[in-house]
Amino acid sequence: MSERYRHTWLEILLDNIYANFRTLQDHIAPTKVVPVVKADAYGHGAVRVVGHLRRRGIKRFAVAILEEALEIKRAFPDVSVHVMGVPDPADFPAYANYDIELTVSQPGVLKALMQSEHSLRVHLKLDTGMNRLGFKQISEAVAAYQQLTLDPQISVEGVFTHFATADSDKPYVDWQWSRFERFLEALPALPSMVHVSNTSAAMKHESGFRDTTHARIGIGLYGTSLESDWKERLQTTYVLKSRIVEVKHLKKQEKIGYGITYEARDEERIGILPIGYADGFIRQNQGGDVFVNGGRRRIVGRICMDQMFIRLEDWDRLGDEVELIGEHLHIDEVADRLRTINYEVFTQISSRVPRIYYERTGSE
Repeated sequence: MSERYRHTWLEILLDNIYANFRTLQDHIAPTKVVPVVKADAYGHGAVRVVGHLRRRGIKRFAVAILEEALEIKRAFPDVSVHVMGVPDPADFPAYANYDIELTVSQPGVLKALMQSEHSLRVHLKLDTGMNRLGFKQISEAVAAYQQLTLDPQISVEGVFTHFATADSDKPYVDWQWSRFERFLEALPALPSMVHVSNTSAAMKHESGFRDTTHARIGIGLYGTSLESDWKERLQTTYVLKSRIVEVKHLKKQEKIGYGITYEARDEERIGILPIGYADGFIRQNQGGDVFVNGGRRRIVGRICMDQMFIRLEDWDRLGDEVELIGEHLHIDEVADRLRTINYEVFTQISSRVPRIYYERTGSE
């Protein structure tokens, strides 16, 4: 018996995620795509996404924190997972026990590694201009690399950096790349992985980078990016839906919702949807659109914690399905409405919205 009771849900189209992987992989070949599945695969469900890609031969992934890596490795011990955030040396046993790759980005972590008795696999990060994580001085990063490669307990899997303006400022990308290139030239030998690109960098710049072997693809995997010319090349993976669970008939000048911010202009029909800001569909969506029965309907009144209001047409009925994000209302449109980026919209839909997974082998 189904454990899903709500009339609000997220449809995750796993085959489309793999299709986007293939599109991006073909674009940057021979560089290899590393799927980024942090933040629960951008709200899609990391274990299900990794499982789907793993069945298609993809065995390497990247996340932000150790907890995300542990969830994946417990489900799929045979895949490789790189944690891109700063590790706590107290957690080295967990990295070693589960064969999880960690990031070395500062002297403190390097020193702790040199004193550790655990066998660990690492990636060394150079900060080329983002001023977030990584060794800032090329000489310092080179010295760290040499120390790491001399320790028999440590395997240096890769070196990497991250671009601050891959979607917007090509001269700054070039400057960051020139610093990273000088770093590579100073190394005694290159590791098996050299990775610098996120989705935007892969789409726009990867072909110009020498010696790179992999690219970390996150947002592009999930059907969008910050590059407008790529929107039509990628497939939708994430469809947020609800149903009309109650219909109110309003007379002219009747008001609705908290703060009575909406007043009926004439006789109107208002549909109530069981979704609200506790689900991550936040109040700033007021005034935007949803999609019902082949057309758009306006979101009216203040969005509540658990419900919201839409203005209906005469043919809309109780129980009708409503799309809030998806094929007809692209996530970029929702992001523009909220004056944010698509990344934030993906990750703000809460875990109390059940995910339904679709793939060629069936759905659940």
